Amino acid sequence: MTTANPFSSPPPTAPASALDRSDSDVVLIVDDVPDNLAVLHDALDESGYTVLVAMHGEAALQRAAQALPDIVLLDAMMPGMDGFEVARRLKASPATAHIPIIFMTGLTETEHLVAALEAGGVDYVTKPIKPREVMARMGVHLGAARKARQDARQAREARNALDAFGYASITVRAADGRIVWQTPLARELLQSYFGEVGPDGAPTPFGQWAPEPVQAWLRRHVLADNAAELLEASLAEPPRLAVEQGARRLTFRLHQQAGDSAGGGDWLIVMREVSDAKIIESMSLSFKLTAREAEVLYWVVKGKINRDIGDILGASPATVKKHLERVFAKLGVETRTAAAAMAMNRIRQLHPQFEG
Repeated sequence: MTTANPFSSPPPTAPASALDRSDSDVVLIVDDVPDNLAVLHDALDESGYTVLVAMHGEAALQRAAQALPDIVLLDAMMPGMDGFEVARRLKASPATAHIPIIFMTGLTETEHLVAALEAGGVDYVTKPIKPREVMARMGVHLGAARKARQDARQAREARNALDAFGYASITVRAADGRIVWQTPLARELLQSYFGEVGPDGAPTPFGQWAPEPVQAWLRRHVLADNAAELLEASLAEPPRLAVEQGARRLTFRLHQQAGDSAGGGDWLIVMREVSDAKIIESMSLSFKLTAREAEVLYWVVKGKINRDIGDILGASPATVKKHLERVFAKLGVETRTAAAAMAMNRIRQLHPQFEG
């Protein structure tokens, strides 16, 4: 069990990853009075909590940032930086904003209690501190915090699983096109296809906005006057958006609404990249075709005639015809339709996301 001596200068705090949270919750106590620290420290330690302490505001911010405790017990009135300012700074930092804060105060006037809650506290206890009461209040908020962490972890795992299978995902606010979150693969794909863009199409260093084609597609299917009715009545999902870049194609699928529906709401969008080159290579290996024969067969699957295929490949229609005759022989078919059907079945087996 990890404990800290409240009467000594605290050693450098281990990073959050070094703290064992499997058997106990981590509590940071912030109070400038050693007696108060001692009473709470001993009671919490005996109850199985991992206890960290700080005796002034700066130390509290440092320890919270380093250790990311599960909950903070914060004295409201301290010399220098008081507890209200500590709470405001903790809530202003994305790394510590989620940590519940319970104020400890001897001030019971309404304005002080309101100030504690406005600063970001979820609860308060009055002095003199009663450890049993403190732990009862902690139990309520730690339960909620655990649930929030579990939900966030499951969401991250789900998004990472999508990335692992090549499906990237983003959540976009329909009203203004802001990206609420994105998986690492999603950010990489958006940068590759669009670069970093802002709401007006101008570059932005943070990638906070969905590209304009995605915003327009989202508005068309979510914000149009009859969008809600169409989405509700539709037995199939809305049409997908496809963006091509050479031999690569990135598709966007509107998956589901996330959160409040006000102003169009936030929408989870799943992206998938399909590379023509990968498909052509897989057809070559599957049917023992040369690279050029596989290219010809691919464009047959796409519905192109010999003249069009010749234009694409830089060859004459007669040359394309000769390649196609060899493809027919290797596949054991006699018509373009039969060859295209056989190739399509194989492509869908190897690339389920392919849209012919």
